[in-house]
Amino acid sequence: MSSLLVVGSVAFDTIHNHLGSHARILGGSATYASLAASQLAPVRLIGVVGKDFPREAVDMLRGRGIDTTGLEVANGDTFHWEGRYAEDLTSRTTIQTDLNVFADFEPKIPEPFRDSEFVMLGNIAPELQLHVLDQVRSPRLVIADTMNLWIDTALAALKELLSRVDILVINEEEARQLSGYHHPLAVAEALRALGPETVIVKRGEYGALLFLEEDIFCAPAYPLKTVADPTGAGDSFAGGFLGYLAQAGHDDLRQAVICGSAAASFCVQDVGIGALENLSREDIEDRIHEFRELTTF
Repeated sequence: MSSLLVVGSVAFDTIHNHLGSHARILGGSATYASLAASQLAPVRLIGVVGKDFPREAVDMLRGRGIDTTGLEVANGDTFHWEGRYAEDLTSRTTIQTDLNVFADFEPKIPEPFRDSEFVMLGNIAPELQLHVLDQVRSPRLVIADTMNLWIDTALAALKELLSRVDILVINEEEARQLSGYHHPLAVAEALRALGPETVIVKRGEYGALLFLEEDIFCAPAYPLKTVADPTGAGDSFAGGFLGYLAQAGHDDLRQAVICGSAAASFCVQDVGIGALENLSREDIEDRIHEFRELTTF
């Protein structure tokens, strides 16, 4: 089983949705991804928090087998995001973003972490993602996420990053924006031309599309009767995806996509990280089996 390095944000989220208001709950891309991957492979977490970050949260992460040696505690307050979801949860509006200590975040990879074979670059500025790659030695596989903000404001750095990663994970809207195309095959071809051998397009409630050179795989979203909170679903997908590859020791990308979809399906069943805190390997394996039954004909 290989080590998995996760770099991204550790934050407090204030979420307003159909279930009410949920103030300052634990969130952030690195948090969701680490928790989703932690039952599959050893996770090394890189992030920054403020002096207000509770010890109980660190203990919870460590209790899940996540190495928090790389979690920096800086003077100031932890990154905080507040947003409101539409009643049907298909869109959200940001009310407030307080970067706080995250504004000066410069990832520092501890020496023992620099040999990590699998690296997940969470949704942070591409300059910081490149800085991480400059510090790791010879990763076997690098996966990166991005967003429309970096497409708009840091396109040159983003393109440099994409020339150095193996897999790009991106949502459908942002994939179209970055590629300049609309239809899936044209989108994937344009994105792969930027560097990553593999592109995964997240489609929310419609699942995910996996594109390789001569292979396309369409994974459905797991059908749920109710959804509590979609926050962190994409990061949970990426964590489950890369966690599977790290623990399996092979490159079964289709199976990894299903594992990522399983992790994301648990994430949305509770507010914040509630479902991921108690997620077990058996839970994931059972849901993968259900996916198999769902898609076999």
